Amino acid sequence: MFNNDKPTILISKCIEGDACRYDGSMIKDSFVNKLKSYVNVIEVCPEAQIGLSTPRDSLRLIQNNNEVSLVCSKTGEDLTNRMTEFSNRFLESLDKSKIQGLILKGRSPSCGIKDVKLYNNIGKSSTINRSNSGIFAQRLIEEFDTIPIEDEGRLTNYNIREKFLTWMYANYNFNKVEENKSVSALVKFQSQYKYLLMAYSPSRQKELGKIVGSATKANLDDSIREYKLVLAKALSTSQRPMRNINMLLHLFGYFSKDLSKEEKSFFLDTLEKYQNKKVPFSLPLTIIKSWAIRFNNEYLLEQKIFESFPIELVEVTDSGKGI
Repeated sequence: MFNNDKPTILISKCIEGDACRYDGSMIKDSFVNKLKSYVNVIEVCPEAQIGLSTPRDSLRLIQNNNEVSLVCSKTGEDLTNRMTEFSNRFLESLDKSKIQGLILKGRSPSCGIKDVKLYNNIGKSSTINRSNSGIFAQRLIEEFDTIPIEDEGRLTNYNIREKFLTWMYANYNFNKVEENKSVSALVKFQSQYKYLLMAYSPSRQKELGKIVGSATKANLDDSIREYKLVLAKALSTSQRPMRNINMLLHLFGYFSKDLSKEEKSFFLDTLEKYQNKKVPFSLPLTIIKSWAIRFNNEYLLEQKIFESFPIELVEVTDSGKGI
């Protein structure tokens, strides 16, 4: 039984590779394993589900004219229909509204999101100069258009991981709005996410504000559906320094009259250092939060920009840097 106090994510198991070296367990990744304590996990191994053994010989995608097929690299056995049929059955079995994120195996011919090699033939054939999605992954991408989908390799990057977690937890919180089905819940969500959305996409943030402003009990279902689609478009973008600076200046405006000249100067100097990539985004944001605490600004203290997901999931020792 899943815990409703946690987001739910779908994770593909890992049994990829030549003469598969894996034991069929979930992706062996430190972040994914840490994340398991904070989410409900639905595990799936497409290869095992279509009857392949572990270990097994490798699979590959072969392009013939405009058709892409999933085949055994050595024998050429075509598994495309079996994988497609399983993918459809699996998706039909899910309560898709309860899933807030997907983590798949990178470069896998079944689960790779967009970096799967294409070959001309089986055996020692050459690759084609473009990549593709895995057969199973393609169906997930088609079905889940409002939630984040990443492979475990890309999640070693700080910025990509932050974006994934932010979007996943936003979906989780918005699911509560869908369940509550009240205008007040929608208003509260928009209020708490105002400055986070401003950092991601100011134009979408304004569009979402208009949806909330016109929401009534009579049109609430339509408003929630429309809001969810625009929210996904907003959170699918990446944060940019200048948008972050614009958002920080809006937050700074709440306190500028109460601060000393030296405090103002220190903050603006920090903002300039951030713009010049001398300090991370977290530094000016933390200064703002300290003022929200100092002046007991309850509205700002509820803003998700300060903690869009559990702080325990923050890692800074990896291949990326904070924006």
